[in-house]
Amino acid sequence: MVEWIDVIAVDQFAPGSCQTLVLGSLNIAVFNVDGRYFAIEDRCSHDNGMLSGGVCCDTVIECPRHRARFSLETGEALSPPAYEPIATFPVRIEQGRVQVAVEA
Repeated sequence: MVEWIDVIAVDQFAPGSCQTLVLGSLNIAVFNVDGRYFAIEDRCSHDNGMLSGGVCCDTVIECPRHRARFSLETGEALSPPAYEPIATFPVRIEQGRVQVAVEA
């Protein structure tokens, strides 16, 4: 069963910024890329470091520790030292709020 979790109001989520949330043992980073929203597991598949502190360029996030890059759209690892993808999550706007879908 999918559960939609509120992240933040759209008008409080500036383009180029990131919001994070913790759901039990799952860390999620949500990015606003010029009004398009992407949610990924906030964990580099190379060394489990957080990706949310990395540099985001268009729809690519670069890990701040070892510079591995990942697609925000698909979770695909785009450069070494990461070779495994990361999880992505559906995002929607509902009543002016950014929401992320997670399995309940």
